[in-house]
This record gives sequence, structure tokens and C-alpha cells, in this order.
Amino acid sequence: MTSPETASQARVLHVGHSPDPDDAFMFFGLAMGAVRIRDFTVEHVLEDIQTLNEYAMAGAIEVTAISAHAYPRVADRYWIMHCGASIGRGYGPIVVARPDGPSSIEALAGRRVAIPGPLTTAYLVAQLYLPPFEAMTVAFDRIPEAVAQGRVDAGIVIHEGQLTYGEAGLVRLADLGRVWLDDTGLPLPLGLDVVRKDLGRELAGEIAQGLTASIRYAFEHEDEAVAYAMRFGRGLDHDRARTFVRMYVNDDTLDMGEEGRIALTTLLARGAEAGIVPPVGFLEIV
Repeated sequence: MTSPETASQARVLHVGHSPDPDDAFMFFGLAMGAVRIRDFTVEHVLEDIQTLNEYAMAGAIEVTAISAHAYPRVADRYWIMHCGASIGRGYGPIVVARPDGPSSIEALAGRRVAIPGPLTTAYLVAQLYLPPFEAMTVAFDRIPEAVAQGRVDAGIVIHEGQLTYGEAGLVRLADLGRVWLDDTGLPLPLGLDVVRKDLGRELAGEIAQGLTASIRYAFEHEDEAVAYAMRFGRGLDHDRARTFVRMYVNDDTLDMGEEGRIALTTLLARGAEAGIVPPVGFLEIV
């Protein structure tokens, strides 16, 4: 990737997002060229969320989706944008197992549990609510297979796996978004979009406005945007792709608002109290 100086001279913005339907839907307006940010060329960087978290920790990308879990480790380099957040209201990552496997999350004590990455919010929330377990990092789209084949005792599924785990013959032990809601009364902030601070507040604000416009454009052209998003949904038909997109691209995505900020502050404070993430101060949002 180019350095900040080279990016500025070349008028290129590298924008990272994961290759899944909800992120693709959000960035539809930018991907189609219907939304512009000044005269920048937007170069999309498609990687799984754990890789994007690692890119952000290195400051290697100007604008990117990250896990909420990862933000305390990149807060010195990035601002959170008010838009682009993936927030679950009573739903989120799902803990799954085989029908003949553990029958409850309490039974997972000391067991092997597949996680989609050590910096994912799924892993953070699992650490808050599950008994101590042996975490096994598995690519998010291979977790159902790993559980079904018995390589792990259970798994935490994200993205479209939240809708398709039953096709692998798996059963749900818990929905961590529901567990969080029952405990806190708050929605669960899973993913964020962040912008690097060295771009400056003015440009950062314009980028946030551009992403908001991209999301609005997708809403206004939903059929086309869902068809585009389906390219990134492994095993999803049109109806389920639309269902999944609507789960995580909604009014919260246009603007996380005060409730979203409170939910994120609460999640990160809980993580810090448990010694999982470093403490982070006031969340500055552009």
C-alpha cells in the first residue's frame, strides 16, 4: 500500500471492508462511482475482518472496517466514523455445536471453541459470557465445517453463517447479541468504520459524509445493491442476502447515534474491566 504522502499525491483512498454482503451493500454507492469523495479514486481492499484489524493496528490503510474489539488498540491512529457501524439489536454472533455435542454454553468450559479471530468482537463477547475455553482461530467461513467435522467442540459464527449454520447440521447454543441485550439492555456494536487521523478532521468528515451517501444510495437502489452484495454472500440466495443485509445495514448504520456510542463505550469498558482490552478514553466520533 502507498504511504500517506503518496496517497495524497495520487489522490487514492484505500478503503477496507470484509467480503460479506452487508459491507458490500454499504459501499455500493462508492463502488459504483455514484458517490465521490473530492477527486479521490477509491481503491477497495477486501479482506476478512481479522486481517483488516491487523492492517489498522499497523496504520496501513486510510479508511477501514474494524471490529469494535480492535478499536482500543488503534485509537491513537484512527477516529470512529458515525456511520458504517454494524450493530445487532438482540442478535449477533451465534455459538453453535453439533446436536450430540455440548448442550449449553456452560458445558463449554475447557472445550475447544472456534473463533473467527482474536480481535473480533465475537471473541470479546464470548470471553465476557462463556466459561474459560480453548480458543481455536478458524477462518470465519470454515467454522461451521470445523464444528461439523468434530475438529472443535463448538464455534462462534458471524456474517452469513448466522443464517446458514443449520445447513451444516448444527444447533444454536446461544445468540451472544441476545445475551448482551438481556444483560445490558443495549444493542451490540460489532463492527465500526474508522478513518486515519493523519488525514485531518476536514477530510475525515468528508469521508464520513461520503460513506453515509453511499449507504443512502444503496437503500435507494436496494434491488441492485442486494444483487451486488450477493457476490460476497457464500451460499445465500437473494431473499436471505436481503435478510442478512437488513440485519446489519439500517438506521444504526447511517448514524450510530447516542445509544450506539453508549453501547460501544459500555462494551469497551466491560472488556477493559475484564482485562481483555486496554482502557480507552472518550470516544471521539466524526
